[in-house]
Amino acid sequence: MDQVYIKLSREMRVELCRLARRDDVSPGQIIRDLIDKEIRRRLDARPPVRADERLVAPLRARLADDLAHSADWNELQHSLRAKGYELREAGGGLALHRHPSGRRVCKASELGFSYGRLMQRFHAPFPGHSHDWLVGRYLKEDADDIELIETAG
Repeated sequence: MDQVYIKLSREMRVELCRLARRDDVSPGQIIRDLIDKEIRRRLDARPPVRADERLVAPLRARLADDLAHSADWNELQHSLRAKGYELREAGGGLALHRHPSGRRVCKASELGFSYGRLMQRFHAPFPGHSHDWLVGRYLKEDADDIELIETAG
């Protein structure tokens, strides 16, 4: 193992030694573990997925009417599929994918229609979206109504 020298303030050194005693390891082991964890975090981090604006701008224009005027999720998906696209869950939001290939194109928010905005307009979450806690966030006044409808059926 190579030796590396680092400078620490007195407070940091005292706290590091206290933590090492508590965990029954050396101060060096704590530092090595932290460095290893940070290296893995950075290597595993996915770069932000942003679509090329040159691709998004024409799509935004082509799909704007469908996104702005659909009455519900089913109508929106039907009109998007007719044009070769569909929305799918992506983390806490939605992403536009090619239909039927499934290739991801961009986030719905990059088209100007975030999941929250669409949820509010349709007064319902995206069918099957796993982040059901978002209902309470975006449909505050409607959240009780949705729960009553679900439990009544």
